[in-house]
Amino acid sequence: MAPEKNSNGLDNYAFARDGRFCDLPDTQHGEELDMSMESDNNKLVYCVTDVPPWYLCIILGIQHCLTAFGGIIAIPLILSQGLCLQFDGITQSHLISTIFFVSGVCTLLQVTFGIRLPILQGGTFTLLAPSMAMLSMPEWQCPAWTQNASLVNTSSTEFTEVWQTRMRALQGSIMVGSLFQVFVGFSGLIGLFMRFIGPLTIAPTISLIGLSLFDSAGTSAGNHWGISTMTIALIILFSQYLRHIPVPFPTYSKEKKLHTSNVYVFQILPVLLGITLSWLICYILTTYNALPSEPSQYGYLARTDLKGDVISQAPWFRFPYPGQWGMPTVSLAGVIGILAGVISSMIESVGDYHACARLSGAPPPPKHAINRGIGIEGLGCLLAGAWGTGNGTTSYSENVGALGITKVGSRMVIVASGVLMVVMGVFGKAGAIFTTIPSPVVGGMFMVMFGVISAAGVSNLQYADMNSSRNIFIFGFSMFSGLVIPNWIFKNPTAIATGVVELDQVLQVLLTTSMFVGGFFGFMLDNTIPGSKHERGILAWNKAHEDESSNTLESGEVYNLPFGISSYLSSSSWIRYIPFCPPSETDSLDGSGAHTNALEPKQPLGHAEPSQIIIGVAM
Repeated sequence: MAPEKNSNGLDNYAFARDGRFCDLPDTQHGEELDMSMESDNNKLVYCVTDVPPWYLCIILGIQHCLTAFGGIIAIPLILSQGLCLQFDGITQSHLISTIFFVSGVCTLLQVTFGIRLPILQGGTFTLLAPSMAMLSMPEWQCPAWTQNASLVNTSSTEFTEVWQTRMRALQGSIMVGSLFQVFVGFSGLIGLFMRFIGPLTIAPTISLIGLSLFDSAGTSAGNHWGISTMTIALIILFSQYLRHIPVPFPTYSKEKKLHTSNVYVFQILPVLLGITLSWLICYILTTYNALPSEPSQYGYLARTDLKGDVISQAPWFRFPYPGQWGMPTVSLAGVIGILAGVISSMIESVGDYHACARLSGAPPPPKHAINRGIGIEGLGCLLAGAWGTGNGTTSYSENVGALGITKVGSRMVIVASGVLMVVMGVFGKAGAIFTTIPSPVVGGMFMVMFGVISAAGVSNLQYADMNSSRNIFIFGFSMFSGLVIPNWIFKNPTAIATGVVELDQVLQVLLTTSMFVGGFFGFMLDNTIPGSKHERGILAWNKAHEDESSNTLESGEVYNLPFGISSYLSSSSWIRYIPFCPPSETDSLDGSGAHTNALEPKQPLGHAEPSQIIIGVAM
């Protein structure tokens, strides 16, 4: 089937495939579709419960892995700065392998026992900000000698203890903080949270995640502005200018034999293509000694041979395991800082669930499925902390956007993605290869990614009345405070002196986390300054996620527990009191649609509207 165009010009299909179509829930309320082409825009090649051919599962599974590639590897590369690992490529490769492994395991848990939608799990930037704030505290600042490559002996006991003590403190904080998410999810309290959180809370919280990382992006890109500018230009070219241009690929089918199919490669993999080309150019420039060979010269860090021995030293196979960096330790300041990130992650994920359901041809998720999804994400963060990724896990908005592009909503594709990420995590050479990406190339990727995250946060304001002086004040003050207060605390680290060391540490972490400061002021002001629900954007926000069309699949078929667990439990009358278990059949036949059980969602980072799908994929 040839790719078609939506009315806004976006491609209807990234892969031209023949298959069984399902209706996507219609998001246009009260409007009749007069043209058959418009009706076809709401068709899926495979629905959430369909099982595509095994080869298609693998191909699309690889695509989802590559879509999440940028976000997954960016986190350990940023953390390596706070962990004093800038010049230890082997350990960086171990961190990358570990986060791939844990992301794959958490994806399989989420698709099988969690929300049961085709949604990928991976590292989260919402935990990165408080983690970097914790590592910037005076007691965790890196020794000066770790910043000099000539003084670092990566095999020495002293160096190993320097970075592992920081990692163990981070692990313990993440593990304890994740228990809160497990409790909120499995207890059903997430619905209570969503009643008080609107666009004016989410907008500054998400925007400040990207804005607070500007220093990391600038430092990496500034190592060679020419290379980083080239990387930025390539990503922009592929994601914005060439996204509608198909590339013919030879394919074979029994009906058409050998023929060509149009694949919108630039629309699907702009970040990966941009990084790969820049990486290749850096390799060529290094080979011909066009880049400086002296460490003191500008542009030296753009060379690809700085970590040339990493690939040869890395093991072919390495199985990550819990506690591989030692016994985790816990600090109160770290736990409270991580809690701020966990809350933001939960809110983001609820919106992703609704967007994913709409794009995969499933009914809106009921309460028990959302509760279970949040609980499994908390369990995933617990596993990530135990394995030592230095981060947690969350639902990936960019992969939700990929569902709208490929029109393949089968959860078996995401199962294939999870298995592939586990394999990549065990294959040690894969992580080592990623560490050889030159710093300016990474910096260019950071500038694009963090810019999109910041803009995606601001996009939540479309639901609020921004002609209101109340809303302008709340958003402006929250954003500015989220930049000013952390910056002042960083410059005056000894200013907080209450006399209680533990309290000083807690305040230090919270007040240096831009996301927390901006989100806190947005939440407090939005819920205390008088304003109608229409003015605050609550009504428009909820209406944007309502779905009053008929369900394309039975809710139980999608969201019930697998392996006959739901059927076994449905015979018990007490099951109705368990927030994360499906209701019994008698409870579900009350005539209410699945959407009446759905929680009030947030606008996700990768909103599923066609005009914004490419933004999520570009991330």
